[in-house]
Amino acid sequence: MNLNENKKVLFLTDIENGLEPILQEVTNIRAENMLTIQNYGTDISHPYGDIMRSVIIAIYQENVEEIFVVGTKDKRTDTVNILTQFESMKDKIQTLDYLFQNCMPEFSGSTVEEWLNGNENIIDSIEKSFDVIRHHPLVPSYVKVCGLIVNNKDGKPSIVEVPT
Repeated sequence: MNLNENKKVLFLTDIENGLEPILQEVTNIRAENMLTIQNYGTDISHPYGDIMRSVIIAIYQENVEEIFVVGTKDKRTDTVNILTQFESMKDKIQTLDYLFQNCMPEFSGSTVEEWLNGNENIIDSIEKSFDVIRHHPLVPSYVKVCGLIVNNKDGKPSIVEVPT
């Protein structure tokens, strides 16, 4: 990948330490031109949520010309099943599950557990976020959106571009 070194680039990444130097090397973007929004997973669960708001503000305030949605494969830390920590809130979770299934179609997932765990298929997650950004009415058509997967297998990172 050989991008214009002077343009501003936004990376929407998973919360994973050490991604920025890898992305800087692969994209040939200087550190001062890189903006990063970190999230647990790469899901943009709502087109008018906080993550998308940050993306839009970065485009206009920082003159971002390109956005990379970056997923991480073979993470060094395992995902914790958060619901085991919420055993004392069983009644509330059942109520929320009812709302997820019957009243709030904009939630991603059909249960609280699915919503908290996010999309396990990294390619689907990147493609969904790509679509949300690319088709958002406040994102200018000149902003390029790409998907990348960082694979940390055997401690040697490699990058794969996700066709979108």
